[in-house]
Amino acid sequence: MLHFMKRRAHPYRDTQVIDARAPRFLQTTVGIVAAVGVATGAWWLFAVLAVQLAVGLQFGRRFCLPCVLYYEVVQPRFGEGPLEDSRPPRFANMVGLAFLTAATAFGAAGLGLVAGVLGTLVAALALLAATTGICAGCRFYEISYRVRGREFVACPLPPTLD
Repeated sequence: MLHFMKRRAHPYRDTQVIDARAPRFLQTTVGIVAAVGVATGAWWLFAVLAVQLAVGLQFGRRFCLPCVLYYEVVQPRFGEGPLEDSRPPRFANMVGLAFLTAATAFGAAGLGLVAGVLGTLVAALALLAATTGICAGCRFYEISYRVRGREFVACPLPPTLD
């Protein structure tokens, strides 16, 4: 990585923050693969996505293939994006995992229509988040704080290198 592109946060150790473009990269991947699964009826693609999300959530970013691709190939070429609290995107991944697991189960049970509806929902929300930055799972995470009478406060971000 070039000197002027030095990272403020290590992608695999500083898990309280995340480069804001990393979730968008993952959302793009999930959205495209889920859309292909819906279009072709290949519900097993939902299983692949679910396993990948589960592995990343359980074992960390270094085991999430789209995350590794982003941090090792894309980020070094374009630099680190703005940092954000990683809790909302992590929650959104958990929600995506739940929907993809359900889509997989329905597909395996021969209920392709239900699997397709769930897969379409995942694809649409992931692609919406990837293209606009509006992440439904992230917003739900933040709103859940307010519903419980608490204010959502993002974790402290590393200082900028200005």
